[in-house]
Amino acid sequence: MRTSLRTTALGIAGLTLAGGAIAAPALAADHAPTALAAPVSAAASSGVDTDKLTPHGVQGEQSRITLSGEQTDNVKGIIAATKKAGMDERAAVVAIATALQESKLENLGHLGDRNDHDSQGLFQQRPSSGWGTVEQITDVEYSTTAFLDALKAVDGWQDMPLTQAAQTVQVSAYPDHYAQWETQAAELVAQHWNS
Repeated sequence: MRTSLRTTALGIAGLTLAGGAIAAPALAADHAPTALAAPVSAAASSGVDTDKLTPHGVQGEQSRITLSGEQTDNVKGIIAATKKAGMDERAAVVAIATALQESKLENLGHLGDRNDHDSQGLFQQRPSSGWGTVEQITDVEYSTTAFLDALKAVDGWQDMPLTQAAQTVQVSAYPDHYAQWETQAAELVAQHWNS
């Protein structure tokens, strides 16, 4: 499974670069990280080790959204799938930041003219690129597990800045945009990891 997802991810990269397709959703912001910020402090009171959440610091300006109940449920689903996959808090931060960038933590169906090809779900995964069926990639546990399996296949992802690890899996036309969600993702993991 890991090899096929890695092959798929690399194949998507080739298709995206060769075809000039825009891999990010229409919801993406348009700015790149520029500076290094202080690590997340909210983790201290939750019992989660801050060093695990943001081991490379936080890059650039940070964005933040107010979450609905459904978005919070999706955060909890991503964390549950991360634990089930035997991965740590950092993997959950990478996954949540990725889903914040790709869908604002909304389990998106087809967006019509605003859709990037057939991208759907929290991670904007594409059925035509081998991520699964529409039903599968709009299932929080399945889509998170697929994302994490692809992340596991990236050699040294644990030692990469968040945006590089996410980009290696997602192959976005906006590779630096994942970084802007690292603080909120880390705070969400600190808040919900032990709940």
